[in-house]
Amino acid sequence: QVLLVEFGGGLVQAGGSLRLSCAASGRMFSSYSMGWFRQAPGKSREFVAEITWTSSSTYYSDSLKGRFTISRDNAKNTVYLQMNSLKPEDTAIYYCAANLRRTVRVRPIDAWGQGTQVTVSS
Repeated sequence: QVLLVEFGGGLVQAGGSLRLSCAASGRMFSSYSMGWFRQAPGKSREFVAEITWTSSSTYYSDSLKGRFTISRDNAKNTVYLQMNSLKPEDTAIYYCAANLRRTVRVRPIDAWGQGTQVTVSS
């Protein structure tokens, strides 16, 4: 089973940028579809972005498309989320997720990270 650790959260002003990283343990990272989810206070966890294990195709929540970019480096066992033009409503805990050879857009999720807090001030 892959273990996931997120890095890069913090406090940023509206309009700013952050890059989150998720480091994965294990030897089969390239066989995992990787994704990011987020959960704001009082709300359910929602899908943000995915990058697949096959062709590194990417998928995004419609509301975030154009501002966020997901990428992966299989040599480093790491997936990234570049977040630009951040808004206060992007404030949430961001979680990394992994599924072995299947999309993360369908539950259950094989592995979750512990989450990293992103706070966007107005």
